[in-house]
Amino acid sequence: METRKTLSYSSVVFAGGGSRCLWQVGFWEEVSKALELTPRRIAAVSAGAAMACLLFSGKTSAALERFKDATARNRRNVYLSNLFSDTPVFPHYAMYRKAILDALDSEGMNALYRGPDIRVLISRPPRALGPRSATIIGILAYLAEKSLRGSVRPSFGRCLGFVPEVVCVRQCVDAPEVAGLVLASSCTPPFTPILSWNGRPALDGGLVDNVPVCALGDVEGDALVLLTRRYGEDKIPRTERLTYVQPSAPIPVSKWDYTNPEGLQAAYDLGRLDGAVFVNERRT
Repeated sequence: METRKTLSYSSVVFAGGGSRCLWQVGFWEEVSKALELTPRRIAAVSAGAAMACLLFSGKTSAALERFKDATARNRRNVYLSNLFSDTPVFPHYAMYRKAILDALDSEGMNALYRGPDIRVLISRPPRALGPRSATIIGILAYLAEKSLRGSVRPSFGRCLGFVPEVVCVRQCVDAPEVAGLVLASSCTPPFTPILSWNGRPALDGGLVDNVPVCALGDVEGDALVLLTRRYGEDKIPRTERLTYVQPSAPIPVSKWDYTNPEGLQAAYDLGRLDGAVFVNERRT
């Protein structure tokens, strides 16, 4: 972990990572309470955006228990028997949307509006490509860059014509619209349907920046950047304002595994442990 002694962060960045993002929840709950952090701005993408919304709605504990229960009851991540029916082959979209809506009741929405400015990154596909082909090309480019360069913040997507767009959660009028924004930022067919935002196709924001520092804008002060996978120390950017933290070990659940409640709990627990280490480093 990075060892700068800053004890105050005006901003936090939540990287994407699917189910692995529960590490961020455990880490933030441990660190924010111990260091009394009250950030003004949050930049988030994909499932990191879901975690940010749950955290600042104050509903994470109940949401985690409900989602663990849902994944315990879900037997498979792919239902090939549904290929020729109206029932989705992939259960992820319905489960993901329900988890967000269950958490964002009126109390949760009021807390969300009172909290920091949460800025969610989505990507717009190149105009020459349809959403499905754009997704395939974007994911292949992301995987290739991760394999070849191991970059924390990939750049191939932008080079291919994917365009970033930042949307503030405060612009959403209700919980279904917040859920729609988070799902647009997480849109990864075939796990989700092809989705749109404001009438235009929207894809996973991670295709342009899976660690959305770009969504912070011009906010002043230091930022804490929460990754969801391990990188070589030589790959972690070293900047004056940004403190990058990563899991101390590989998180034991994959992005789109919606059948593994034990893995979800383990991701959260590892976050709590790493958060405690981070706090101790800052206090010594």
